Amino acid sequence: MNADAGGPEPEPAPPTAAAVPPDELHHLLGRLEHLLDPEHDALKRMQERVEPAWRRATRGEPRLPVILAAFATIALEMLLPARVAERPRWVFGVAAVLILGAIYLANPKRIDRPTPRLRIASMVLIALLSANNAASAVRLVLDLTRAQGIRTPAGLLLTGAAIWLTNVFVFSLWYWELDRGGPGSRALGASPYPDFLFPQMTTPTLAPVDWEPAFVDYFYMSFTNATAFSPTDVMPMSRWAKLLMLLQSAISLVTVALVIARAVNILK
Repeated sequence: MNADAGGPEPEPAPPTAAAVPPDELHHLLGRLEHLLDPEHDALKRMQERVEPAWRRATRGEPRLPVILAAFATIALEMLLPARVAERPRWVFGVAAVLILGAIYLANPKRIDRPTPRLRIASMVLIALLSANNAASAVRLVLDLTRAQGIRTPAGLLLTGAAIWLTNVFVFSLWYWELDRGGPGSRALGASPYPDFLFPQMTTPTLAPVDWEPAFVDYFYMSFTNATAFSPTDVMPMSRWAKLLMLLQSAISLVTVALVIARAVNILK
């Protein structure tokens, strides 16, 4: 039916590729490739809104807080009374400081990629700190069960507090070093499955788009676990994480209970 008969006018045909000038088509294709480029700022911002920082590659985290925590741990263990300290004390101190210094000189700024040698050195240092603190805790517990050793309540409480706080530092270092393959792997977003589930992971709208767990978060988790003797707001997801938190709670509970009981007994 034609237009003179009162029928509807036919719709114009959509433009074909041939109707677009070649120069304009080339320009449009170039713009599209630019927008789809992974390095494009707009695409990066869109990815940040959709995917949280702990699941994607980031700048990593600074090493300085970990260095300070390790140094504080060494200092606490060096200040323990000779009755419970590892002997000879200077051997532990020199070895720990040398390893810590080598790690800092090798990478003093940010941890933004996996470095196998530095990770091995870091784990050796943490194992050394753990073994030294465990030996001191065993000596203290043996003295407490035998009613020997430190006789003053103040000295006993200070020694117990130093071992307890060292235990918090040591386990926070283990949590930080082991979660999702370590800080280098976390910086690359290599593992999508967390060993520790932080509240910001379950509710990302309550945290900035660039939030990801850093050492301070693991230290807080270690402190609350040692204080409450159980997980608080951070949940262990993998089996090794559950066993490690269980071990820390058991050590903390035994140390606190025996030290307080012995101090009260001395006061009476």
